[in-house]
Amino acid sequence: MVWGVASALLANTLYSVGFVLEKRALGRLPAISVRRPARLLRHLVGSPLWLAGSLALAGGFGAQLAVYRTLPIAAAQGIFVSGLVLLLLLSARLLGERTSGRERYAIGAILAALVMVVLSLRDTGRDPDAVGGAAPAPLILLVCVPSLAAGLYLYAGAERRARRRHRMPSAGVEYGVAVGLLYGVSSLAIKGVSGLLWDVPRLLASPYPYLLLCTGACGLVMSQAALQRCRASLIVPVCTTVTCLFTVVLGTLAFGESLPSEPLLLALRVAGTALAVAVLLLMPKHDPPPATTTPSMEPPKELLSHEA
Repeated sequence: MVWGVASALLANTLYSVGFVLEKRALGRLPAISVRRPARLLRHLVGSPLWLAGSLALAGGFGAQLAVYRTLPIAAAQGIFVSGLVLLLLLSARLLGERTSGRERYAIGAILAALVMVVLSLRDTGRDPDAVGGAAPAPLILLVCVPSLAAGLYLYAGAERRARRRHRMPSAGVEYGVAVGLLYGVSSLAIKGVSGLLWDVPRLLASPYPYLLLCTGACGLVMSQAALQRCRASLIVPVCTTVTCLFTVVLGTLAFGESLPSEPLLLALRVAGTALAVAVLLLMPKHDPPPATTTPSMEPPKELLSHEA
């Protein structure tokens, strides 16, 4: 258990550092687009700073495998959520990003909603520390395939709206939800891989490695394009919220780790999920337009001196 908590905290640090490094690298690159993935990848692999960020994320992935082997999904996601605090501190310090008061309240409400969902899984009738094993492949596909399709559909819709002329700049909520669905599927695949890590034949016969390949390829292209356009301090918390809710609610059901049997626990899960969804719907969808200065009505000094 101690090693699991330590691995989760290490994964938090590596993920936060990786996202911030990638965001900083993306700010120095020309505009990238999911419509030109080869050009996108060429720019990314040519940036040493981006490669450093991607290595940090890869380290977080390795730590997450260790977490899922020692902690149940609910406990793991509860610790992963705490990484948002470090991310916000790093984005403010290293990226110069500032969140508005409304966004800070929304992030606080999202954290509260996630805590409610995690608490709802502490069923006294079962061992809350039991780690689930493999899930039936048909059930995983039934959960993951529609979620992948929904994520791609939402992202494509956000891209279409972003290309409209005279549109206000997007804050990134739509991108965060879309990428969060993909990462939620990836999180379930990581959980499945962790349980079959030393049984290669069963692992290759399961859908988990192929879901990881799909979400890894799509998530790389989609997340980098979105991260370049939007603030990391907003898009990453939204993405993390969707991923955590998806993993906690559907993952614990699929892997048979916990189901609320008491009315209070059931109410916590429903209320927490509803609160998180409501906050996502009410969060600002656009960044405010940049402030413009009113042009001065006084003639230029050069003209005044010439007339004199």
